[in-house]
Amino acid sequence: MMRLLLIILLVLAITTATFAQNLSPVARNGALKVQDGKLVNQQGIAPQLRGISLSWSLWQGRKYYNPGVVSWLAGDFKISMLRVAMGVEPDGGYLQQPDEQQKLVTDAVDQAIREGIYVLIDWHDHHANQHLRDSKEFFKQMAKKYGDVPNVIYEIWNEPAKTDWKTVKDYAMQVIPIIRKYDKNNVIVVGSPNWDQDVDIAAADPINGFSNIAYSFHFYASDNYHQEALRAKADKAIKLGLPLIITEWGVGEASGDGEFNMQKTQIWLKWMEDNQLSWANWNITDKHETTAILQKDAPIYGGWTDANLTPAGAYIRNVLRELNK
Repeated sequence: MMRLLLIILLVLAITTATFAQNLSPVARNGALKVQDGKLVNQQGIAPQLRGISLSWSLWQGRKYYNPGVVSWLAGDFKISMLRVAMGVEPDGGYLQQPDEQQKLVTDAVDQAIREGIYVLIDWHDHHANQHLRDSKEFFKQMAKKYGDVPNVIYEIWNEPAKTDWKTVKDYAMQVIPIIRKYDKNNVIVVGSPNWDQDVDIAAADPINGFSNIAYSFHFYASDNYHQEALRAKADKAIKLGLPLIITEWGVGEASGDGEFNMQKTQIWLKWMEDNQLSWANWNITDKHETTAILQKDAPIYGGWTDANLTPAGAYIRNVLRELNK
C-alpha cells in the first residue's frame, strides 16, 4: 500500500510539473506587483520575464507590428514579455497620427494577451514632458481598455534625454494618477535621467504615494561607456531598494550599431540573471545595424528561418529559448 501511495504521489508530482511548464507566463505568474524593492509575481517571487522589444512603430520597424510577429515571438523565441515601442515625435508618430499609432499598439497588445505573455506599452519619446497632454490621453485610453487584465505594464517615458530627475518625477506624478483612475494595480514603469541610466539618482528620491511603481534601466552591452560604472549605478539603486526593470538593452553600442562584443554581453546577461531582473532586448527590425534581430526583408508576419536572423537575432533567440524553457 505504501509503495502504491508513493507511486501515485510521484505521478501527481510529474503531472503537476508538466502542467506548470505548459502554462503561459501570465497563467504561471498572475498579476505582477512591486514588493520590497522588487518586481514579483502572485507568489511573491521575482518572475524574471525575458523578451523582445519591437522597434519604433515607424520606419523599418512598423511592418512588424502585427499579430503574426507577436505569435511567432511567443511560440518560437519563447518570450515571456513583449515591449511595444510606440513612436511619438517623428513623422508618422503618435503626435501626427494618433489613431493609426494607437491601432498598431492595440493590435500587438491584444495578441500578446491572447498568447498569455506580458506586454509593455511604451511611450517611446525622449521628450515626454513636452507632450504631457498627449501622453495623458494615450495612457487614459490604454488604462481604460486594459485595466482589468494582468498582462499589461505601462512604460510612461522612454529614455528621458538631457533632463533632470525633478522633471521626470514631475511628469510621472501627473501621468500616474490618470492610469490609476482606471487601472488600480498593473505595474507602471517610470524613466530615469540620462537615457534611463541614472537610476541611482531616482533611488535617492523615489516616487511615493502609489503602489506598483518600477523604474527602467537601459544599457548597450558592448558600449565602452556602459560597463562597470553603469552597473555600479544600478547596483546602488538596487541596494537602496529601487525596483528595476530592463525595458531595453542591446548587444551592440548605444547607437544601436557598432561592435557586438560577446564577452561584454555575457557579463551583462549574468548580471541581470544574478539580480533576477526582467528584460526586453532591442529590437525587431530589419534595419542594417548591430542590434537588429532580422536580416533585410525578413518576412513581415514571422516564420523566420535561421537565415532571416542577424548574429544578434540568433544569439538572443538562443538565450531566450534556453532561459525561458
